[in-house]
Amino acid sequence: MSLIPEPSVRSKRLLSLDVFRGMTIAAMILVNNPGSWSYQYAPLKHATWHGWTFTDLVFPFFLMIVGVSITLSLGRRLEQGADKGILARKAVKRSIIIFLLGMLLAGFPFFDLSTIRIPGVLQRIAICYLLGSLLYLYAPRRSLGGICAALLLGYWALMTLVPVPGSGAGLLGSRDGDLAAYIDRLLLDGHLWKSAKTWDPEGLLSTLPALGTLLFGIFAGSVLTSQESEKSKCLRLLLLGCKWMILGWVWSWFFPVNKQLWTSSYAVLMAGLATICLGLCYEYFDRRQHPRLGRVFSIYGVNAILVFVGSGLLGRAMHEIRWVSAEGADFNLKSWLYSQLFTPILPPYLASLVWALCWVAGWFLVLWMLWRKNIILKV
Repeated sequence: MSLIPEPSVRSKRLLSLDVFRGMTIAAMILVNNPGSWSYQYAPLKHATWHGWTFTDLVFPFFLMIVGVSITLSLGRRLEQGADKGILARKAVKRSIIIFLLGMLLAGFPFFDLSTIRIPGVLQRIAICYLLGSLLYLYAPRRSLGGICAALLLGYWALMTLVPVPGSGAGLLGSRDGDLAAYIDRLLLDGHLWKSAKTWDPEGLLSTLPALGTLLFGIFAGSVLTSQESEKSKCLRLLLLGCKWMILGWVWSWFFPVNKQLWTSSYAVLMAGLATICLGLCYEYFDRRQHPRLGRVFSIYGVNAILVFVGSGLLGRAMHEIRWVSAEGADFNLKSWLYSQLFTPILPPYLASLVWALCWVAGWFLVLWMLWRKNIILKV
């Protein structure tokens, strides 16, 4: 992992992808950093169980972007005659680094290995990126659609037909009675999400449909790398997105949309919405060439991993800087700043949102300074 200056980096990148990535990571920072978890507007919270909100778009959108990036980067290198083995080793190395960054976030600052959460956002990205890269390098292109279908249909069958000890088959209304939760407890007990303890939203079995989400990104990326006209590419992305969105919606009648379980219907529906957003970004920022409007988000997009990890570490550090006031109240740095600067002048929900917006804006200033020097954190 290194900070590498690249003088011409902005001219080499697909602006629409950087903008879309930037929008997604900025949304991720926004929803992950409220002033108070007790005061969040409904769209900025995950759906309680079945269903979806704005927040539930963020993670699958990012996985879709990873899939598109695989197509663009590996496809270009393969066309240049790069050795597949070398590319595979680089993918393994990058996946390990991303996974370890996820473990850093999970353990910081105390790193209690007996209870550290092993699944996580970056860990899932690392695994899906590695598997997606290997499939792109070694599997026949025509087989990827079948592999994606097998992952999604297989997960549907496993979750609805395989009986779970003590629960039976197809119990999707309980947070710890389904097959995914059972496997997580069986293999990762004590290392699961602390807010749940008996299951994990980034658990083992649900990584299968998450990989399907990334493969949808590879399919969308293949449209962008085709020899078609820009107008045709945009139209194909929008049509693909509509088709996948409708398919996911229909599938939800039988297998509910659920981010925590990453149900197959959720994977397909989110892939459709993400592809539509990518198509609109491509039309506006690459085909019609409006770079100024997209610059703010593209600045976020080119250093997405840096801001995700940095934001997480800083947020945790602010929670661990603690003291007791003269009145005996227990404070940490975050709660003190929030109580001094935001809650006295704003109602609770708005104060919580404004804190999150200031957090996003503050990190933009950091990324803007890096962008001005053409510095990108490469993993």
